[in-house]
Amino acid sequence: MTEQPTSFERPQPGADPTEPRGAVLRTPEPPQAALPLQARPEDAAPCPAARGADGEPPAAPVRPGAAPAAGGPPGPGPEHSQPVAAEPDPHRPRPVPEGIPAQPDAAARTAEDTEAVSVTADGAAPAPGAPDRRTQGDSDRRTGQGLPPGRPLPMRRDGDRLRFVGAATRRIARGMDLDEIVMGLCRATVPTFSDAILVYLREPLPVGDERPVGPLVLRLRRTDRIPSERDAEVGFLPVPAPEQPAELSVVTNELCEVRPGSALGEVLRGVRPVFTDTPSAGAALAELLGEGSELAVPRGQRTILAPLRGRRRVIGAALFLRRPDRPAFEGDDLLVAAQLATHSALGVDKAVLYGREAYIADELQRTMLPETLPRPTGVRLASRYLPAAETARVGGDWYDAIPLPGSRVALVVGDVMGHSMTSAAIMGQLRTTAQILAGLDLPPQEVLHHLDEQAQRLGTDRMATCLYAVYDPVSHRITIANAGHPPPVLLHLGGRAEVLRVPPGAPIGVGGVDFEAVELDAPAGGTLLLYTDGLVESRLRDVWTGIEQLREKLAATAQLTGPDHPPPLEALCDEVLDMLGPGDRDDDIALLAARFDGIAPSDVAYWFLEPEDSAPSRARRLARRALSRWGLEELTDSVELLVSEVVTNAVRYASRPVTLRLLRTDVLRCEVGDDVPQLPRLRQARATDEGGRGLYLVNRLARRWGATRLSTGKVVWFELHRGQS
Repeated sequence: MTEQPTSFERPQPGADPTEPRGAVLRTPEPPQAALPLQARPEDAAPCPAARGADGEPPAAPVRPGAAPAAGGPPGPGPEHSQPVAAEPDPHRPRPVPEGIPAQPDAAARTAEDTEAVSVTADGAAPAPGAPDRRTQGDSDRRTGQGLPPGRPLPMRRDGDRLRFVGAATRRIARGMDLDEIVMGLCRATVPTFSDAILVYLREPLPVGDERPVGPLVLRLRRTDRIPSERDAEVGFLPVPAPEQPAELSVVTNELCEVRPGSALGEVLRGVRPVFTDTPSAGAALAELLGEGSELAVPRGQRTILAPLRGRRRVIGAALFLRRPDRPAFEGDDLLVAAQLATHSALGVDKAVLYGREAYIADELQRTMLPETLPRPTGVRLASRYLPAAETARVGGDWYDAIPLPGSRVALVVGDVMGHSMTSAAIMGQLRTTAQILAGLDLPPQEVLHHLDEQAQRLGTDRMATCLYAVYDPVSHRITIANAGHPPPVLLHLGGRAEVLRVPPGAPIGVGGVDFEAVELDAPAGGTLLLYTDGLVESRLRDVWTGIEQLREKLAATAQLTGPDHPPPLEALCDEVLDMLGPGDRDDDIALLAARFDGIAPSDVAYWFLEPEDSAPSRARRLARRALSRWGLEELTDSVELLVSEVVTNAVRYASRPVTLRLLRTDVLRCEVGDDVPQLPRLRQARATDEGGRGLYLVNRLARRWGATRLSTGKVVWFELHRGQS
C-alpha cells in the first residue's frame, strides 16, 4: 500500500521542484495506482489544479467496480478490494524525520488570505465558471499548487506545531552545559517559530535548592535573529525592510532588576507566556528591554514574553518576535512557547547542577593532588595528571613526593579502582596515610603493609595499586616496593631505557599479603618514571605492549638531546603523553618523573661519636675541619655553636654512638642522630634555669631546623645559608 503523502514531506502534483522541502520526494508522473483523495464539499467546483495539462477538465469518473478506461488510472474496485500498490521510485530519498518543519512565510499566508475573499477587489462577484478562491486556497495548502517559486510549502498547523515542538525539545535536551542549552533554544526557534529571540537568565543562577538572597536580576544571555538577507538557495527570500526600527538594535537593557510588584514581576510570577499587546504586558516589556526599546517591537500579537521557570523558581525569560511582514502569532503559539520555555528552564537547571558537580569534582581532585612538588636535595621532579574525560575530571590516580630525613625523598604513585567521587575520596585517604607513614620513616614494604590495612578498614571492596620508592642521593640507591602496580622505567644518561624488575605484589586491600622491597642503583643523570596504568593500557593494547611502547618512546626522546645531556623533565613528560594519540582515554593518568642528580661524596662528611662528655668538643673540631676543606670558614662560629648544643642533648640521653653528618649543597645541612625516639621541643627557659636554651639558639640562628622520628631513634637537623656568618 502506498503511503498517504503529507504536505511537509512530499509535494502533490504541481509543487515547485526548486522548493527544498517540497522537492524532497518528487513524483514527476502520477502513480499507476494510488489511494483516492477524500473529496471535501468545498472542493466540488473545478479548480486549475484539477485540470489536465491541456486545460481540459478531467474525464468522467469511473463507476465502482467498472474497468478503468484505456490509459487512465484504475477506478475504485469492490468494497473490500485493495488498490494495486504503486511501484516505489528507487531514486526518491526518504524524508528526514528529525527536521524541524518551517512555518509558512508571509507571502504564502498573504496569498491564502487574499484567495479566501469571495469577492474581487472592486466588489464584483466572481464570474460563472471561474475557480472559487476559497476552495483554491485549501487546495493549494493540500497540494502545493499555485505557490510562487522559492516559497516554503504551507503545512497543516496542528501537525506542524507538534512536530516542531518535538524536534525543538529534542534539540534543547541534547545540550549539557548552559551555553549549549540556550543556543539550542535559539537555533530551534529562529527562523522556524520566530524571527528573533532574546533569552534572559537570572544573575546569578540559583543551584538546586539554594534560596537567592539578593533581588531578582535578569541578564541578557543570548540573542538571535534572521539576517537581513537570507539565502535564496535554501528557500528563503530577502526580507523587505520594516517600517519600524530593526528589532534588537535599540535594546538598552542587558541587566534588568525586577522590582517586587512591578509589571514584569507580575508577568514572571504568572509563569504563563503572554502576548505583549496588552497594557500590563507592554509595561513589562518596556521594563525588560529598557526605555524606548519597545518602539522596535512589532505591534499586535507579534511578540510573546515567556517566563522560564525551573524546578523551584523563575530563572529567566524568553522573548519571541516576528517581523511585521510575517503572520502574527496565534493563540496556539502560546502553548508552543510554553513548551519551549519549560524544557529550556529544566535544561538550564540541569546544566547548573551539572556545573556545580563538575566544580566540586575539580576542587576535590585539586586538593587531593599536590599543588606543588617539593625541591629536595639531589633530585628534580616533574608531574602530570590527566583525567579520563573532560566531563568527569575526577578519578582515583595520585602521585606524591615526600621529603625524608637525610636528604632522602619518597616517590609515590597509586591508582584506586574507579573514576567516581568515592574513588577520589578513597584516594585522598590513602594519600594522607602514605604521608603519615613516610613521616615515620618506615621501610617501603612496611608502608604498603599499613596502606593495605587502612584500605581494609575503609571497606571490603576498596582496592588500589601503589608503588612506593625511597631515593637516597648520598648513596645513589633507590629502594622500591610494589603493590600490583606497573613497573617503573629508568632512563639512563646514555639514552638506554630500562624497565626495572620489581616484585609485582598484590593490590592494596586484598589483605594478608607480604610485600617485598628491592634496592637498586640510581645513577646520577638517570630519570625514573612512575606512572599509572592509564598511560600504557587501553582497549586497543594490553599493559605490556604499552610498557614496551613507553620504553621505546623514552629512548627515542633521549636520542634527541644526545648521550651526554638528558632531556628536560617537563619536555620529557609532554613527549610521554604524546604517545596516547587523539581520542578518548579509557582511564585517568598520573605521571611522576624524577631526575637523579645525587650528592657527590666530596660534599658529605660523616662521623660516629661515642656518647661521652668529650663528644661535643670532638664534634666542634670535626666540623671546623670540614668547613675549612670546603672553603666555608665564615660559617665556622655558627656551626660550632649549634653542633655543640645539638650533640650535647643527644649524648645526654643516648646509649649508642651518635651520628654527625654535614652535607654541602646549595645550603649547609647538619644532621645529628641518636637512638632516643623522644623528639625535642622548643621551650622558653626561665632565668634561673641552667639549661633549656640549646634549641632556642638553633631556632634563632638556623635557616630551618626540625626533628624526625626514625625506626631506630631520631634525627635533629638544621640548615644554614652558605655565606651566612
